[in-house]
Amino acid sequence: MNKKLSFLPVILKKSVCALLFFSLTAGMLTACGSSSSAGSNGEVVVYNWGEYIDPDAIEMFEEETGIKVVYDEFETNEIMYPKVEAGASKYDVICPSDYMIQKMIDNDLLAEINFDNIPNAKENIGESYWEQSRGFDPENKYSVPYCWGTVGILYNKTMVDDPVDSWSILWNEKYADNILMQDSVRDAFMVALKLNGNSMNSTDPDELAAARDLLIAQKPLVQAYVIDQVRDKMIGGEAALGVIYSGEAIYTQRENPDLEYVVPKEGTNVWIDSWVIPKNAPNMENAEKFIDFMCRPDIALMNFEYITYSTPNDAARELIEDEDIRNSPIAFPDLSQYQNLETFNYLGEEGDSLYNDMWKEVKSN
Repeated sequence: MNKKLSFLPVILKKSVCALLFFSLTAGMLTACGSSSSAGSNGEVVVYNWGEYIDPDAIEMFEEETGIKVVYDEFETNEIMYPKVEAGASKYDVICPSDYMIQKMIDNDLLAEINFDNIPNAKENIGESYWEQSRGFDPENKYSVPYCWGTVGILYNKTMVDDPVDSWSILWNEKYADNILMQDSVRDAFMVALKLNGNSMNSTDPDELAAARDLLIAQKPLVQAYVIDQVRDKMIGGEAALGVIYSGEAIYTQRENPDLEYVVPKEGTNVWIDSWVIPKNAPNMENAEKFIDFMCRPDIALMNFEYITYSTPNDAARELIEDEDIRNSPIAFPDLSQYQNLETFNYLGEEGDSLYNDMWKEVKSN
């Protein structure tokens, strides 16, 4: 076990209890709005990434407030968005990523948040994260930061004997069938665009075509395009190199000390996931209570320890007892030491269509 991560409790994200918890709560969505599924003070319907919250925090919220949490999960922003846009399921709280929040704002899907009802947000979230959020929520009206991090390369020191400091190693034929790429159009194109010295928010057809061609050339070397599976494959030594989110890197290093995480010199994505409230939320007051609870320092610390994704909650970070973790260059990097960092922007319908069409070409070749 990595000594620096020894403070972390046994992570339950793969346990039967956790799986049962999420399966049962997700199943309750069919009963949304019925009195049988609501607690003494009603309910709050939450739509979040898979394995992205400590189940104990949910239970504590229910016990302290009497509000029943109805929980559903999504795997990508692109799966989440059309479901919310269609309005068939009435969610109260959602946790999208930066560029998708911008898209939801542009399409008038989000309610302005009454921060008077969420005092823990303004009190505990660091100012730098509010500043970062202005890139997609210019007046900080619609979102509350929940987790953040970088995207980089995770590699196995026993399987890689070349320097790992550039995205270019993912095109090294020596590691054919030992490379994992993200099964995500924006993340995959980010890697190729950065390697070419372009912005990951580029809509220049020539730049995107060059990135597409790079990804097509790389494809014979790629073992798999994955999302959550990159974590398990790297832990198990099934691949030598993988594109991964920094929070997943922290977890994998705890499980396999032969793994190292690097932010390539060409730059990368600094992302942020935030809580938002849809405009059609049926339980607005309970949504505000849920978000405020998640911004409480002790709860934010619980979630950080469970999911290992960096918290923007400065008060929670101060509660981390292990100084090495509190100052971890992976969990809490000094971003000033890196070049060409960007946050994803929403590129409009034409931009989305351009990326999606080129991604289909990559996957079909």
